[in-house]
Amino acid sequence: MRSTPLHPVARLPEEWSASLAARGERSFTAKQVFQWIHRRGVLDPAAMTNLPARLREHLAAEGLGEVLTPERVHRSEDGTRKLLLRLRDGATIETVLLPSVSGPGSHAQLDADAAAADDEDDDAAAEADAAPRVRVTQCISTQVGCAMGCGFCASGVAGLKRHLGAEEIAGQVLLGRAMLEEGEELRNVVYMGMGEPLHNYEATARSLRLLTHPEGINLSTRRVTVSTSGLVPEIARLGADFGGQIALAISLHAADDETRSALMPINRKHPLDELLAALRAYPLPRRRRITIEYTLVAGQNDDPAEARRLAKLLRGLPVKINLIPMNPIEASSLGPPAQERVAAFQEVLTQAGYSCFVRRRRGDDVSAACGQLVLLGAKPKVRRALG
Repeated sequence: MRSTPLHPVARLPEEWSASLAARGERSFTAKQVFQWIHRRGVLDPAAMTNLPARLREHLAAEGLGEVLTPERVHRSEDGTRKLLLRLRDGATIETVLLPSVSGPGSHAQLDADAAAADDEDDDAAAEADAAPRVRVTQCISTQVGCAMGCGFCASGVAGLKRHLGAEEIAGQVLLGRAMLEEGEELRNVVYMGMGEPLHNYEATARSLRLLTHPEGINLSTRRVTVSTSGLVPEIARLGADFGGQIALAISLHAADDETRSALMPINRKHPLDELLAALRAYPLPRRRRITIEYTLVAGQNDDPAEARRLAKLLRGLPVKINLIPMNPIEASSLGPPAQERVAAFQEVLTQAGYSCFVRRRRGDDVSAACGQLVLLGAKPKVRRALG
């Protein structure tokens, strides 16, 4: 049973139908309200001009309005924009807009985050004649802080402060879409920002239903990726609840339990054999692949022998691998390997038959790159080399 009322922005059309029918409103008004919020991105009831005045007053009284406010926009030299957002309780989170140009003659210059949600095989022919445009991937957060404590990530420096509500998760996309620039199109959404999405399962799942609803933004499930550090029961739940249609990315980062447990404490609860069994059981649609995210940390997990272990570990799974040279963070003395080391690691995996990509560094000059999103005001606690 829900202990607190569902925020208006978090309601699905059928929930609007029930609540408005109880007030004697006509049945079609539920669809109108949902479309105002999630298709048009309008959260001010006074601007919902085709609704009766009495209903607009009721929606305002219920608290319908902006759930987060853009406080600062950091623009990278490469076009990446990191948005610092303030929530109603004063907490702050970050979300990132990653533009990438595609069209005739380009080869979908996607960041690896975008590639995680963007298996292009089915769309390549249809888009071959499309006009050039800027396709944007948005990286969104699901928690204020994070409880996972991964050694290469800034988001968990201060620990978990609170979960985000579904309205705050989906609200990032509503706001991000409103802040697109001329010629830009929101193409992909990746749950790879602050927090562990599956640790906040109920709100994450509800936000997925909001963002993919045909009466709202109507994002294709093929364009939405949920990344997890390896919460095994919730991986199974996500697969069951969405029929495997939501793309899955796994933060793996090591091919043996000892190394992975040192980098990622969650591995002590859900070790690799348990995690790999969950991936094999995930109801992946035909021609879809799981994304394996592997942050390369100098001296920790970047040896070619480790690449060979990884190739063996993943054998038989439909995967693609994103290698991520660690982005520097203030809270850690760890860092990325030399470029030659990264290339050698990739070569081992490529020769083993895997699709393997090295993530281009995007937005690191404004601390918007992978692992750099941080809770404002968090006091850094420096993490030393592991092992």
